This record gives sequence, C-alpha cells and structure tokens, in this order.
Amino acid sequence: MKIKSLMVIVVLSILPQLLIANVSLNSLFADHMVVQQKTKIPVWGWADPMEKVLVEASWGAKSEVVTGPDGKWTVYLKTPKAGGPFHIAISGKNKIVLNDVLSGEVWLCSGQSNMDFSMSKFTSDSREVKYQPLVEYIREEVKTANDPWLRHIEVPQTTSLFGKKNNFKGNWRSVNADEIGKITATGYFFAKELRKQLNVPIGIVECSWGGTRIQPWISEEAYKANEDMKSYFEQDRLKAKKRIVEMNAEGYVDTVYQNKLKLWQANKKELRKPYPSGHPEKSKQMPATLYNGMLSSIIPFAVKGVLWYQGESNSHSIENEYEKYFTTLIKSWRAEWGQENMPFYWAQLASYHVPDERSDNGWAMVNDQLRRTLKLRNTGMAVLYDLGEAKDVHPHNKMDTGKRLALWALRKDYNVKVPVVSGPLYKSHKIVDASIVIKFDQVGSGLMVGYKDLLEKTVPVDSSLTWFEIAAEDGIWKSAKAKIISKNKIEVSNREITEPTKVRYGWSSNPAGANLYNKEGLPASIFTSEEN
Repeated sequence: MKIKSLMVIVVLSILPQLLIANVSLNSLFADHMVVQQKTKIPVWGWADPMEKVLVEASWGAKSEVVTGPDGKWTVYLKTPKAGGPFHIAISGKNKIVLNDVLSGEVWLCSGQSNMDFSMSKFTSDSREVKYQPLVEYIREEVKTANDPWLRHIEVPQTTSLFGKKNNFKGNWRSVNADEIGKITATGYFFAKELRKQLNVPIGIVECSWGGTRIQPWISEEAYKANEDMKSYFEQDRLKAKKRIVEMNAEGYVDTVYQNKLKLWQANKKELRKPYPSGHPEKSKQMPATLYNGMLSSIIPFAVKGVLWYQGESNSHSIENEYEKYFTTLIKSWRAEWGQENMPFYWAQLASYHVPDERSDNGWAMVNDQLRRTLKLRNTGMAVLYDLGEAKDVHPHNKMDTGKRLALWALRKDYNVKVPVVSGPLYKSHKIVDASIVIKFDQVGSGLMVGYKDLLEKTVPVDSSLTWFEIAAEDGIWKSAKAKIISKNKIEVSNREITEPTKVRYGWSSNPAGANLYNKEGLPASIFTSEEN
C-alpha cells in the first residue's frame, strides 16, 4: 500500500508538467477558423519553457520559435489570398492539426446588446405590429441561410477586475440552420453584405455584452495614460477594493438592499423590486473589467477592422464625455493590435422612447458624441434613428444596420464603388440675419426630405423638414422652420428668435419623423452645433 501511495504522489507531482508539456493554442486557433488574408498573422499558445514549436500551413508558409521561460510562444505566419480550405499543423512535444481553415476577411464585433443579441433573439414577435414583417424576414433567414464561408466565434461574457485573461473557451461556427441562431445579428448582416460584394470568406470575432457601458471596455493602461481618466480609474478601484473588504467580511449584511426591500414591501410592491448589491469582482460596469476578462484574451489576433455598437447604457453615464472615452478606446485598441490605422466603424443609436428626461437628452448627447468622434482617421458611422422602434431598445432591422456599416468597409477598405457611405453630416453653420444656414458633408447627389418604411428604399416626399431647433443667447431651444436651399445647405429660422446662436437636429432618444436624407436614401446624423 505504501508503494502504491508513493506512486500516486509521484504521478500527481509531475502531472502539471505533463500537462504543460503539450503544446496548446489560444482558442481562436481551431478547426473552421478564418484567418486574415494576404498579411502576416500572429499565432500563439503555450508549451514547456525552452520548447521548440513549429507551425506549418498547407498553403506553404511555416515558422518556428523556441518558447521563453514562461512557456508562451508566438510565431508570425504569412497568409494566402482568400480561399481554402487549408490546414495548419503545430508541432512541439505533441502535434495539433487545425482543419478546414479559410483565408478571408476577419472583423471584430464589440459593444452592448444591439451587437450582442444573436439572430435567434430577433425571431420573437415584435412589440408593435408594424414591425412584424421584420421578424418574419429574420425567421426566414434563420430557417434557410446556409453559407459555409461565413463563420463566427464568440468570447464568453467574463469579468476580471484585477488580472487579464489570456484565453477563453469557444468554437468557430458556420452559417447554417443549426448554428446561425447563435451569431450576432448586426455582425451577420454586415458580413452577409461583404460576402455578397467580395465573394471571399468572412470571419466574425464577437466580444460583446448587453447592458454594458463603455468604461469596462477600456484598458487600465489607457486610463492611466490620460491624467483626467487616470484619476477616475484610481478612485473607482479604491472604492472597489474597500467594498470588496466589506462584502467579504464575516457577518456582512447588505443593509442597502435590506432597506430598499423594506421600502418596496411597505409600498405594497408598487415599486420595482430591488436587487442585492453586486460584488465588485462580478460587476460588468467597472472600468477595464471587460477589457481584462474578454478583449485581452483575443489580442492581437489579426483582424481587418472593428465594428462597435454601444452607447445606450451611457445615456445616463458620462454622456457628455463619451467622445473622450470613445477616442481613448479606439486609439488604445489600435495600439494594442499594433495596427495604427485599423478601420473602426460604429452605429449611432437607433430611436427608442426612454422613460426619463435625463436619458432622453443623454441618448441624443451620446449620438452627437459618436458623430464628433469621426474626426479620427479611418473611422465611419452608420446613422440608425430611422430604423428604431419606440417600444423596443433592440430594433429588428439589423438588415439595414449591417448594410450601412458595410458601406464604409466596402468603399474605404475594399475599393468597391458605392454611391455614398453616409447620410448628411453637419459640417458648419453661419448666422445670416435672423436665420442659420447649415452646411453638410456626405450629401451625395443632394439633400432631400425622405421617408423610409421598414426594408424598403427611402423615397422623397413632399413634406416639411422636421426636428430642427435653434436657440438664442438665453439657451432656450425652439422648433425651427427648415428648408433646403442648395445641394448641401439648409436654412433654419424661428420668427420668435431674431438673433439665433446655435442649431441642432433630431435631439431626442426618439426623433420620430426626422426626415432629412441625401438623395441616395441615407439619413442625416443627429447633431448639435453647441460645444460641450
């Protein structure tokens, strides 16, 4: 018995080394993956310290490396033009073969629920009958779609307050009746449009989580590189550490929750039932936690660019600073990927009727801050207010959402001739007597008053422009009469305001009936001319 016990102890003691000895890969490198074509991609994993690792691809590329003291290894592999399937072999003390690998275009999709929601979540009946045809369209798409060259992998939703994750559990899936329901709807319809126009494999790497603000998606390093944001980050971490000590203490009682619960019960349960206080280490809103828990596990996987759909949760959190945070996010992600000019495209928020004035103003503020972020190079924005649903924060028309995002990529990254990439964008304004003349970019062949119905093309209508407002020095906004006076200019005025100073358009979470378009059918961006 003593000999057997000794043998068990010996086996257990060397088991970790045996496990480490096997070459392993980040989960992105798996069967059915898509690699970015015609570039040099990083491939990485783990093995024994000082172990030789050889990576060979069936298209002829190969690379080898000796691991460092920590056992991590990275090689860079040249990729071929679009096509496949190929296989990749990774050899060390063991051998791994990745099968059915495609070379094509890879895009990262990130943000909150309107990026996170998969195709299956849009197959339930709409809250308003008029949007039911969109549901039927998606149901048919889920039922019939079959495209083995469109693939998707998703990083599980994970928080990490203090340390960066370096891997995750996930698998690549293809578009077919069994798997399409799990694919991000926004990402899918973007990828579908690229497939149609480019006829190459498309890979979607999804890293998103519903209800999240922008703050958790920014790294600790990015916060500390900015003096204003550094202070915010450090104060938040101090509060978190103090709260962790309190909540982990023996005999801890959630008094805040208990008091709210008593108030709820005393009001005959007419108020919204409160939830227990969340533990900071499980919070999805703390600065850098989703960067640590999700994004860090896929950097620096080679991607062509990034799609971003987020901001709803910031309509009542740093809404007037969103541009600063978003600019920091974009610059830091580009630096982390080592791609200084990595394309970055996003969606303005679609229309939705929010329940409070703060969020109504904040929703418009975030949309304007998103517009202002366009000053960064290699960026683009899809305007979506005409695709929204007043009673559903997750509008069903992800078909046009994907197409509008794809316009930017097709023209800027793939040299496909498209008439326009955007609707009219505010450029400047001039005070002329008692009026304001607004000049727009991205007008295409000209401005028009338009109407869009579901998936139909926008059509010109004989109607007045709506949702323009002007204000004088007193700052009181009043509805303005607006008219198109040239290909790229609009004149706005209000008889009660003789000395206007600023102008805005669509300033609401739900600017129903906003109707300024270019003649190519894309809506004008929500904007305000006032400075923050």
